Amino acid sequence: MSERGNFHIRGRVLTGPGPDDVRDEMWVVDGRITYERPTGPLETATVEGWVLPGLVDAHCHVGLDAHGAVDDATSEKQALTDRDAGTLLIRDAGSAADTRWIDDREDLPRIIRAGRHIARTRRYIRNYAHEIEPGDLAAYVRREAQRGDGWVKLVGDWIDREQGDLAPCWPRGAVEAAIAAAHEEGARVTAHCFAEDSLRDLVEAGIDCVEHATGLTEETIPLFAERGVAIVPTLVNIATFPRLAEGGEKKFPRWADHMRRLHERRYDTVRAAYDAGIPVFVGTDAGGSLPHGLVADEVAELVAAGIPPVDALSATTWAARAWLGRPGLEEGAEADLVVYEADPRADVRVLAAPRAVLLRGRAVR
Repeated sequence: MSERGNFHIRGRVLTGPGPDDVRDEMWVVDGRITYERPTGPLETATVEGWVLPGLVDAHCHVGLDAHGAVDDATSEKQALTDRDAGTLLIRDAGSAADTRWIDDREDLPRIIRAGRHIARTRRYIRNYAHEIEPGDLAAYVRREAQRGDGWVKLVGDWIDREQGDLAPCWPRGAVEAAIAAAHEEGARVTAHCFAEDSLRDLVEAGIDCVEHATGLTEETIPLFAERGVAIVPTLVNIATFPRLAEGGEKKFPRWADHMRRLHERRYDTVRAAYDAGIPVFVGTDAGGSLPHGLVADEVAELVAAGIPPVDALSATTWAARAWLGRPGLEEGAEADLVVYEADPRADVRVLAAPRAVLLRGRAVR
């Protein structure tokens, strides 16, 4: 692990999304950011380039692979891959593994955990979730709220084998009681949702965020906007829908057709949500079947969907950090930042090649 150092960072420090949110230089002293030139002798290393706050992956799964929980060594590799891609803050949207030990590692990203997924019995990926029935939902949500870092993750819909298609997992009353329990514990609630039918009940029950949200329609988009419910589209994951549909078409043709339609309109869905004022944040869904380190790809996908580049950047930097209650490039904040050779506002593809990464004031790349 590198030692915490002092740095003089020159170039263009992007402290926010506005044209005036730019500084020409900053310093990192004892691991913290300052915009005041240090007085007296101070040995510093010079770093030059375009500077952003450490990137945020708001839907990631450290400690998980396609089969369930992984060992600590694999979790470490996942976290390091994200870190080297510039992701220094992760909202872990459900994991069956205990990754609390990562909090003691100053060279690994910060993680905000949503605990373990909570799913309906036999209605989710095997080995991932607490699989329960509606009568137990509020109690499990309360427990995960107490164990997590301010978030709880529900599985809002999944394939119903009897219907042969996606269907809601929970009755309205159970969802209302569960979300109320989480809020009593000071936690926010998010839910995995691919389809259309689960969304209204979840939003009207008070949910705070929806993952994927491919089922948004003209009827539910205004409801999300009115209630301020955020979405994390995970477009790099939605790109896998055609392959999933092909694999399941013989057994579940209705489901396969539905997945293809959700995929086909994915960009239109995200752009309509953005245009309506729904908060949109970057998440990759890494750690299930997807590799880690895809944050730059997801930002590029948001731009492909029609979100302006600066707002797509904000969805993984300034706005994302504010949403999660973590500082950016503020005076006195710990130095979690990424440096690039060119202006990421002009071309978000720059995010794929960080020049330098500082985490807690340490140069880790």
